[in-house]
Amino acid sequence: MKKIVVIILLALSVKGNSQFKKSMFGKDPIINLENFQKARVYYGFYLGFNSFDFKIDYRTVSPDILVSKTTGFNVGIVGDLKLQEYINLRFEPGLYYTKRDLNYPGFTSKADALREVNSTYIHLPLLLKFSSLRTGNIRPYIVGGVSTTLNLSSNSKSKDDNYEQKFRVKPWTKSYELGFGIDLFAEYFIFSPSIRGVFGLSDELIRDNNPNSPWTGNIESLKSRAVLINFTFH
Repeated sequence: MKKIVVIILLALSVKGNSQFKKSMFGKDPIINLENFQKARVYYGFYLGFNSFDFKIDYRTVSPDILVSKTTGFNVGIVGDLKLQEYINLRFEPGLYYTKRDLNYPGFTSKADALREVNSTYIHLPLLLKFSSLRTGNIRPYIVGGVSTTLNLSSNSKSKDDNYEQKFRVKPWTKSYELGFGIDLFAEYFIFSPSIRGVFGLSDELIRDNNPNSPWTGNIESLKSRAVLINFTFH
């Protein structure tokens, strides 16, 4: 009986996958959600991954601070306002978790050389989405805009600094964003995978109390940048 059930489930899965491919990429697909594009306002949610980095500019030539990146997690909601047939205004507030390690050269002690930067962001992007013509159940798009981000783990209120192993950054930062994606119209919802770059505009670093600090003294600016991969459902 178990074998029969497994065979039936596999058959249904193969059939469903075949129907999905036919509806998306077939020669004459059934058009799903034909009136969805006519909606003035609609909402959704997204899940995804991120990889955050730091762009570091130095005051004088010196060995680079090495940034080790990890893969973080995104979750958020989407509000979409139709401005024109192919242009939409999107607000995508979300919660982002990420971690970066700063490896400083010139130290013999690991405790001094390593700074772990754990960040929990409330990310608030305002974006313009430019869609192409819809072909069957597929519609590519590009997206761009600006964002502001609140870092809940900034340590900005701490009086301790790197001499007490406390790395501090400013709580609010501004960025611009560029990316592209594709809307896939399924029978009951729209699935939109996308990839986007985030580029910090403002210096985030809070410098140590000692202006000659080996951790912050030679840094002209420190700005976040990231790659976001989101999977959105409408």
